[in-house]
Amino acid sequence: MDVRLIVGLGNPGSEYSRTRHNVGFMILDHLAESQGTTFRAEKAWKAHAARAGGLQLLKPQTYMNLSGESVQAAARFYKVDPQQVLVVLDDLSLPLGKLRFRTGGGSGGHRGLQSILECLGTHSVPRLRVGIGEPVCNSGSDRDARVVDHVLGKFSAEEDEALPAILKNAKEAIECACQQGLTVAMNQYN
Repeated sequence: MDVRLIVGLGNPGSEYSRTRHNVGFMILDHLAESQGTTFRAEKAWKAHAARAGGLQLLKPQTYMNLSGESVQAAARFYKVDPQQVLVVLDDLSLPLGKLRFRTGGGSGGHRGLQSILECLGTHSVPRLRVGIGEPVCNSGSDRDARVVDHVLGKFSAEEDEALPAILKNAKEAIECACQQGLTVAMNQYN
């Protein structure tokens, strides 16, 4: 089934821009810019949306944990099946910049993806996980606080230097998935 709706996950607001948790937003911005299109506010979906060729791009503006509300409204409007939605999200269990396509499965603890799976009523939602690396920390409650700080933190200067290449690679991976299918993209980019 062809991808028709690409969803980038992140949090709205300038305080979250360029944080690791907003890498989905950054990738969609890069994709839109390369297609010569811009995002506009879609109040009915609580999102920013753009059209790139035959694809719809969506950045939910509900905050991460409620992303599914936006995705469900847009998918219903465009008459898109869950298997035609590609979710682009951050993954702290992957090294910085590592890409991993999946055609379905659980949320892996990512609350934005969990919200989407719940609202669409299925785990068969394709996704592109983009590695943001793990924080260095010990176990216990200290680890939980460090994870939150890491995910919501800005990229370090060294990571920021690598970011253009990561965004370009992710954009190319998405284009491959849309033009040649998820199986080809998985074989080429995972």
